[in-house]
Amino acid sequence: MRLLRALRETARSGLTLERARLEPLVALRGALGVAVVVFLTLWLESPGFAASSAFGAFAAGMATFQHSWRPRAVLALVAGGGLALSTFLGYLAASHDALFVLLLAAWTFLAGLAWAVGPTSGVVASLTVGIMLVTVTIPTSVLGALSHAGVIAFGALVQAVLILLFPIRRWGAQRDALADAFAGVADYARRLRHDPAAPFDPEPLMTARSAAAVSPRQARRRPAELHGSRALAERIRPVLASLADPAVGAAAEGPERDRARELLAAAAAVLDAAAHSIRSGEPARVDPATVEALRAKEAGVPTGAAKRSAARLVALLGEALETAGDGSGAPAVSFATGNGAETGAAPLLRPSLRALVPVAARSVRRAFRWDSPVLRHALRVSAVTSLGYVLGTALHLGHSYWAPMCSVMVMRPDFHQTYARVVARFTGTVAGVVVATGVVQLVRPGAYFSAVLAVVFVGLMYLSMRTGYMLTQACVAAYVVFLLGMGGSEWQQTVPDRVLLTLLGGALAMVSYLAFPAWETPRLLDRLADWLAADLRYAAAVLGRYASPAGVLGAGLGSTAVGTSPSQAAPEDVREALLADRGARAAWEQALARAKLEPVRHPGLTRTAADDANDAVAALGRSAMVLEAHLPGPDARPLPAADRFAAALLAAADRAATDIREGRAPHWEEPEAALDAWPPATGPHEHFVRRGAEQILEALEDITETVATFPLDPEAEGEANSPS
Repeated sequence: MRLLRALRETARSGLTLERARLEPLVALRGALGVAVVVFLTLWLESPGFAASSAFGAFAAGMATFQHSWRPRAVLALVAGGGLALSTFLGYLAASHDALFVLLLAAWTFLAGLAWAVGPTSGVVASLTVGIMLVTVTIPTSVLGALSHAGVIAFGALVQAVLILLFPIRRWGAQRDALADAFAGVADYARRLRHDPAAPFDPEPLMTARSAAAVSPRQARRRPAELHGSRALAERIRPVLASLADPAVGAAAEGPERDRARELLAAAAAVLDAAAHSIRSGEPARVDPATVEALRAKEAGVPTGAAKRSAARLVALLGEALETAGDGSGAPAVSFATGNGAETGAAPLLRPSLRALVPVAARSVRRAFRWDSPVLRHALRVSAVTSLGYVLGTALHLGHSYWAPMCSVMVMRPDFHQTYARVVARFTGTVAGVVVATGVVQLVRPGAYFSAVLAVVFVGLMYLSMRTGYMLTQACVAAYVVFLLGMGGSEWQQTVPDRVLLTLLGGALAMVSYLAFPAWETPRLLDRLADWLAADLRYAAAVLGRYASPAGVLGAGLGSTAVGTSPSQAAPEDVREALLADRGARAAWEQALARAKLEPVRHPGLTRTAADDANDAVAALGRSAMVLEAHLPGPDARPLPAADRFAAALLAAADRAATDIREGRAPHWEEPEAALDAWPPATGPHEHFVRRGAEQILEALEDITETVATFPLDPEAEGEANSPS
């Protein structure tokens, strides 16, 4: 049933074109780069030479569509260098079958390891394997190999030059990421109106943080509205949660709750306006009724901590609109006074390509362990590609590279993506070959007309790159058929071979994953334990700021030994703990999503149990987030009781994580004792903090109750490695 459901989802997503994700001008620019290389080499050289050079420009163009915050021209040049090198090495070894297979296995293994650096590196590295397989089928000398490698690099250079000459939406990806972060916080505000415990999705904020990393040169050139705005969205998020929480914010019912809902609705409208302004570059415009709702002073305004949250929210929303002003320095709308402009912190600096080499090397070294999905993927894809090439050659079908090329282009470190791409690639290939074959039979195009048709289909492929994978593969198949037809290959030699070998490559990819898996399912408890420990450290860091508002610079919670007073942490440690918590939560959610699509089951950890555990740990993080909304200033009165409770949370973090990994329900003796020893509150401030600590302990007790329902048998956990 899982496989059938995945098949339906693959077909639906592969055929769906989302208009919002189509980029016709970018696709046109990529197709123009391919056209320049194809027609230039067709005019100067032979159709066969033009066909091989076209693959270089095509692959370099594909690299520029990968998800990366680096300039697209840089991606094209880096991809072109890798493509040229792989082509030249392939030509040197192509005359000796055994040597070429060894080179192919080694190169593919390295390409598989590139996934440790990131998805973009993995995809670009896979493209170099595909080019090595395709271009070496054209016989040539060493000098000819150099010329082929050079023209492939030239194709990448053409793509890079076109990107520089015809820039489209400068900083567009960064604008979209930041706008999505504001829109995500706006959606959170709307959901809080109806559900005060609504979960918050941190993914848009994590993406915006990645997009904010720039080079020193970019930091001087980026638009003003991209400076510091992400930090503003981060500051608004906990304030919304604090206002909506009935335990420490507005009352559950009555005028206070009505006013809180009004403020949350107005906040959502303002944040949406800011998101639109950032995305489009136009001044933000807010409905006058929303402005009046934020200015209103009528009865029913919240009191206590909720009143402070409301006042802080109004001030932060004013800053949001000030950031999304008209560029003249004056805010588009003002509904609060005294909102000083945000002082942006130093930009996040992205390492240069040279500085990235040791970072990538460390990532690859960390992947060299037997349970690493990346190492298993590298071994799997290397074996499958080599075997596919040998089988394709032994079958004497012609174009033997299609089987290994299909395998290397569809295989990913996780099962579901590999499976979905195999299905989409085979279906799209058959459709593309059938369409291209029909055109060839009806029109009988010559070399130049075949080149025109190839450019048209590569443009359609670029257009559907970000949506509709099955349609993309159909365009790729047609593109290849027209290129081979340009070189003189008859359709009878290409169509049956391509379909059969594509099926062979996909089958090898699927069998390899089942024979040598790297399931996420057995690692679910590890991911959950990591998230729980990160949540506890985040809560301890927040409480540490209440214990010592001024902090001690340089101590750092991350380096603080268990039992050391959290009040020795520096103020910036709350931020670092929050980022670590988000990373652990993202790893858990990604693992859970993949596990639900794998044909194996965890012993005892059912989907319902996993969802309950997710809600319980998320509630712990939410309690800490509410406390973060009211962090005291450096001159506030210290709370020693908060220090003791934070130290208790730190002391329990590692032990609780170990209990989760081993299938035991964690216990919380230290936090319970610290809360019992907390003296009676002497004022609203201390009462608020103590109430937050009580909420944290309640969340911990819910986690214990949830984990206690897991019918786990540690000895049976190994059964999760076999398909159900």
